[in-house]
Amino acid sequence: MAKTGGIAADRLKQIVARIERLEEDKKAVADDIKEVYAEAKGAGFDTKILRQVIRLRKLDGAEYQEQEALLELYLQAIGLTHQNAA
Repeated sequence: MAKTGGIAADRLKQIVARIERLEEDKKAVADDIKEVYAEAKGAGFDTKILRQVIRLRKLDGAEYQEQEALLELYLQAIGLTHQNAA
């Protein structure tokens, strides 16, 4: 293995190439997600709300309940509840 300045050059090149491939994959996935959101918007869905749904689905039950409780507490604190949000 060739070493340059104490660094295993071949291994470093492999790591850099792998990161670059993953970055390309990440961009492709991000583009796909953007396309699906555009499709959802075209079907009449509110993409801002859809993003919130996706974010909330990532939470476990306890985290979800905690966030819902905090949201309700904050809304009540400023005099806004789900009932009078309109």
